[in-house]
Amino acid sequence: MTDKEDYAIILDYLPYGYPMGGKMNPVAQAIGETHLALLELVPRRGITLTPQEKVYIGPDKRDKIYFISGRLPREKITETAKIQLQEFISKMVAEQEKKYIDFFNQAQAINTRLHQIELLPGFGKKHTQEILEAREEKPFESFEDIKNRVKSLPDPKKAVEKRIVEELQERQRFNLFVR
Repeated sequence: MTDKEDYAIILDYLPYGYPMGGKMNPVAQAIGETHLALLELVPRRGITLTPQEKVYIGPDKRDKIYFISGRLPREKITETAKIQLQEFISKMVAEQEKKYIDFFNQAQAINTRLHQIELLPGFGKKHTQEILEAREEKPFESFEDIKNRVKSLPDPKKAVEKRIVEELQERQRFNLFVR
């Protein structure tokens, strides 16, 4: 497995580069499909990109992307990109539900005072304890299953989505889903 992305999803396209950026070169803000890396891409001349568009950025000949200029600094993420990011994450979590259910079934304590589940927004010690007890009886099968078996729990799918967005947009002490 490599750390390189083969595909990225366009979050925002700035045909004239960044306002106040000096250079007027087009730039796209994107997220890598596999490792969720926020990237800054330079499109080929004459190419227009649209949000949610999937583009090839792998090692072979690229049709739309000239080069990857690097990681997208958190402070440069545009408002449009933030909205698109939210939609992308929501869709991805739904499509890869099993992976995130496995997280609930396998999450471990980070240290004696903190559990991975507690890092989810809205999940405290009490919720974590209830989840651990419920998963001992039998592993969870879906977000719906978690909601039905652990009462008074914040929406687990929304909590996962929120955590991924937080990990992408702000520095975290511990990352659960983003490398």
